[in-house]
Amino acid sequence: MTYFRPDINAMSGYVPGEQPPPGTQVIKLNTNENPYPPSPEALKVLRELEGELLRRYPDPMAGAFREAASQVLGVPADWILVGNGSDDILTMIIRACCGPGRGVVYPMPTYVLYRTLTQIQGAEFVEVPYQEDYTLPVEQLIEAQGAVTFVASPNSPSGTVASVEQLKELATQISGVLAIDEAYVDFAETDALEVAKKYDNVIILRTLSKGYSLAGLRLGFGVANPALLEGLIKVKDSYNVDAVACAVGAAAIADQHHKNINAQKIKASRTQMADSLKQLGFHVLPSQANFLLAQYPGGNAEFLYKSLKERGILVRYFNQSRLTDKLRITVGTPEQNEALIKLLSEILTGEISKSVSPTRS
Repeated sequence: MTYFRPDINAMSGYVPGEQPPPGTQVIKLNTNENPYPPSPEALKVLRELEGELLRRYPDPMAGAFREAASQVLGVPADWILVGNGSDDILTMIIRACCGPGRGVVYPMPTYVLYRTLTQIQGAEFVEVPYQEDYTLPVEQLIEAQGAVTFVASPNSPSGTVASVEQLKELATQISGVLAIDEAYVDFAETDALEVAKKYDNVIILRTLSKGYSLAGLRLGFGVANPALLEGLIKVKDSYNVDAVACAVGAAAIADQHHKNINAQKIKASRTQMADSLKQLGFHVLPSQANFLLAQYPGGNAEFLYKSLKERGILVRYFNQSRLTDKLRITVGTPEQNEALIKLLSEILTGEISKSVSPTRS
C-alpha cells in the first residue's frame, strides 16, 4: 500500500551533505559553511532576546529584516521577500509559477534541489548541459522557454559565474521568470542586482547561510519588483520566518564590515588552496564561491572522498554525470586547508607508490 502520489513515489528526494553529530572530531569541508563566527552584533541580539518575542507570532513579512536589507542593498523594503532560507523562496517561485505544461529550465550540473522542487510540484524540467568550462548555455536556455529559468551564479558545484550581459540577454529573451540564485555572491567579484532592478521578470535570491555564517539560522531572501513578489506572497507559508531569525538576521546583514572581512579571508584562502591543489596535479576551475571544484588526477574521486572521510576530513562527492571524477571542497580556515592538502598529498603519494611497486612472483 502507498499513501503518496505516483510521481512522489517515483522521484528521489534531495540528499543534503553529511552532517556529523555535534562534538564529532572532523574537519568539515563538505557543505560550504563559513568557517568563521557570525557577527558579534548578531550574537548580541540572540543573547538579549526577550521571551515576549517568542510568545507571540512573528511578523509575517519579517519587516525588521526587510528594512535592514533595504538599507544595505539600496532597494525599497517592498522589493524584498524573506524566507526560511533561500530554499523557501525557491519553493514559492515553483509553487506560484509551475505546474503541468509550465516547466522549469536550468543548466546542469547545478543545485539539484531545482529538480526536486519541480518534481514535487508535478511540473516538467529541462536540464541544459553546461559547456565543459561551465560557460552559461544562453541560447539553449532561451530556446527551452521555461515558465521559470534558474541560473545559479556563482554556480554550485563549479563556482563559476554568469556575466551580467548574459543574464540581461536571458531576461529579455525568455517569457517566464528568471531566478538568479546568488547564494555565494558574498565571495564573488560581481552581482546581478541591477538585472532585477531593470527587468520585471527577474528575481535575485540570496542567503545568510554562507557569507554571514548563519547556516543554522535558516534565513534567505529574494529581491524583485513588487509586482512579481505579489504572486509569491500568495503561496508562502503564513509565518515562514520566525522571530529569532528575523531579529538576528537584521543585525547580521547590517554588519557588513564583519561579513566583508571574513569574505576576504576566504577569498585569500581560496586562491592558496587552488594553487596547492594544482601542485598536487588536480585540475581546478576558477571559483568565485567559498569552495573549489577539483578534478582528481586519478579519475576515481569517490576513492579519494572515502579515504579523506576515513581520516577525519569531509568533502563533497557527487555520484552524477560529469562529476564522478571531481570533488567539491569548501574553503575552511588556513589550518583546516593545510590539513586537507597534507592528507591529500599523503593519500596520492601512497597511490603512486602502489602503482609503481614491483609485483612479487
